[in-house]
Amino acid sequence: MKSTIATIFAFLVAIGLLQSTYVIDQAEQAILVQFGEPVGDLVNTPGLHWKLPFIQDVRRFDKRIMSWDGDATQIPTLGREFVLVDTTARWRIIDPLKFLRSVRDEAGARTRLDDLVDSVARDIISGTNLEEIIRSKDWSVDVKALGEEGVSLAQVDLTKPKKGRAVLEKEMLAAASKLMPELGIELVDVRLKRINYIESVGRQVETRMISERQSIAERFRSEGQGKSSEILGQMERELRQIRSEAERKAAEVRGKADGEATKIYGETYGADPEFFAFLRTLESYQAMGANTTLVLDADSEFFRYLDSTRAR
Repeated sequence: MKSTIATIFAFLVAIGLLQSTYVIDQAEQAILVQFGEPVGDLVNTPGLHWKLPFIQDVRRFDKRIMSWDGDATQIPTLGREFVLVDTTARWRIIDPLKFLRSVRDEAGARTRLDDLVDSVARDIISGTNLEEIIRSKDWSVDVKALGEEGVSLAQVDLTKPKKGRAVLEKEMLAAASKLMPELGIELVDVRLKRINYIESVGRQVETRMISERQSIAERFRSEGQGKSSEILGQMERELRQIRSEAERKAAEVRGKADGEATKIYGETYGADPEFFAFLRTLESYQAMGANTTLVLDADSEFFRYLDSTRAR
């Protein structure tokens, strides 16, 4: 009987000891709760700690930075383009007592972050143009490649972002952080994880991009046709100039040749008029062709060298 009582007593003492102690590791901090209300100071020292058995509970809170990922939300930009925005954040508990009283636990904190961070993201994105949301830096342009394609910088849209995505993320962090102290939370970072067009806007953007590319292609074709016409015109002018110069030189050659021929004819006529007349008559015969028929008088001078009976 005595051994049974001793065993029961030892068992109760063991349970009491177990209920009176708790262990906190390096990644935790804790608050003791008695009848649902926090009591005592924050416990953030790793190791073994004591509490009142059975009437006090330990509420543990993570010291580490935790992640929050919002749901993709459809938001209109300042230019009325609807985009799907997926936001993410990093946060940690800095005041466990406020945290316990305001949101109770991590699940409650994530619910509040859903409302607060999404609301801030909606407000900032709806007041910003799409170009500011999707990039933080100026467009990178390969000037050499543009030159090879015959495109000048003036023909390229190089609109610079006034703020950019990085600045917008900082604005979101600053705006959302103002709401966090009363929750016992520090918001470490807010990021736009993903931005995408909704389907209808995506089709509109695709159509607009195609139209812009067609416009650029048409401009290039027009410039090419203009350049082609300019080159052809220059070629025609050069050909006319070459032809005119050739005709002029040919006329000079013919003039010189005619002069030489006239000179030779004159010299020939002066030396032997009869032979000159004979030669010119033969040239006339040759120029008539093989199938030419002539009706001549027997006394004709043109017939004189064909008539062997006539005295020369």
